[in-house]
Amino acid sequence: MFRLLQLTPDFIKNQASVEVKYMDEKDSLKIMMYPWFAMGHLTAYLHISNKLAERGHEIFFIVPSRTQSKISHHSRHPNLIRFCPILIPHVDGLPHGTETTADVPFSKYSLLRHAMDLTRPAVESLMLELSPNFVFFDFAHWLPAVSSRLGIKSLHYCSISPAAVAFLFRDESVEALRDPPAGFPPSMIKLRTCEAHVVNTINNLKEHGSDMKYVHGMIKVNDECDAIGFRSCREMEGPYLEYLEKRFNKPVILAGPVLPEPPMAVTLDEGMRKWLDQFEPKSVIFCAFGSEARLRTDQFQELLRGFELTGFPFLAALKPPLEESSVHDALPENFLQRIGGRGIVHGYWVQQQLILSHPSVGCFVTHCGWNSLSEGLVSECALVLVPHVGDQLINARLMGGDLRVGVEVEKGDEDGAFGREGVSKAIQIAMADDSEIGKEIRANHCKWREFLLKEGLENSYIDEFVRKLHSLCSNNPKKIK
Repeated sequence: MFRLLQLTPDFIKNQASVEVKYMDEKDSLKIMMYPWFAMGHLTAYLHISNKLAERGHEIFFIVPSRTQSKISHHSRHPNLIRFCPILIPHVDGLPHGTETTADVPFSKYSLLRHAMDLTRPAVESLMLELSPNFVFFDFAHWLPAVSSRLGIKSLHYCSISPAAVAFLFRDESVEALRDPPAGFPPSMIKLRTCEAHVVNTINNLKEHGSDMKYVHGMIKVNDECDAIGFRSCREMEGPYLEYLEKRFNKPVILAGPVLPEPPMAVTLDEGMRKWLDQFEPKSVIFCAFGSEARLRTDQFQELLRGFELTGFPFLAALKPPLEESSVHDALPENFLQRIGGRGIVHGYWVQQQLILSHPSVGCFVTHCGWNSLSEGLVSECALVLVPHVGDQLINARLMGGDLRVGVEVEKGDEDGAFGREGVSKAIQIAMADDSEIGKEIRANHCKWREFLLKEGLENSYIDEFVRKLHSLCSNNPKKIK
């Protein structure tokens, strides 16, 4: 199990003394970004693009044509971050105009991956035209071979945690998937029976029009790329990084926390601010499950009834359940009448970073997406963990088990369902002043928050990340001039 002994005063002092070293023009890199077309991946790639562009490196960001307007506001360096919009070929079974995972249910993701595979000629043409030093990518199993042929380095820049990559991407039986793989570091990470079955089902899905299983594609990506990159810190996940370096026999390079830039909108929506302002400091529960996670109606209702049981005010930003067309249609019977003005349920996007920083918000109930956890870790809100699928499960065990910075909601081993009592219990533990577990996780959270926000830490990681990119380039100079 990991401990917090790594956060020594000397270490933090050394990190604070690091200064950003910007590259001369002759040392600048040209980097192409080709992320999986999901909003969490697109924004994660833009965050690292901003950090690299800040140091003078040129970024070419491949994005679906109509999606560009949805993410371009994240760019802080328009003079160095150039969007390269491409058309997504239609695949039978996908709605016309599909561009990202937000346009389709999870069951059709393999069709979207196939549509991305069909962009290979366009991506290869861009690589020939722009002649980048690197292409950062995920999911595209064919890209390392293409980039190698063109003399371009490929980096699998993972939008999920090192622990998740190490645990999930293996072709093993459903029974074996419950426990860590051979050689995995000592850890609290393991899966419930129902979770192992879901991971096994996903891993064994055949890619559209191919005999390749999903898990084989992900293993191929890591086997054939030149290096693997993560938005993580060795102090938090060092043993998992060492495991991956040995497993794939290649460099694993870290960009550090890559914290999102402060929102361009410097103020919270007025209506939301006024509603939050009426409550006591650290008393409001904020729940957000990202842009894609959708619960079954019964779980949606149990979650809300759990908030109701706590007696705390709450704000829930949730997609409509799978069986419903709107959030309002899915609310428990007489729910609005019972909660009065102390609860809001939204079915659309909210200003998550700004809400987390509001003085009244004291608890963040999260689906454990890596982006959301990053924002939660640097907030002062107690973390309550409700993972859904895939890497979220591993993230929750990492945060709730290894690092002890959050409380995971109890679920059934066989069905993976949670109840209102379990939701309420986890929140009460995380927020109550007299809870020993709550005190422990809040103290650990505070230490990691101070570490991640320490002046100089992120700059030192990004500078080292860039240095290693240069080193990779020098090992095999580009063939294309």
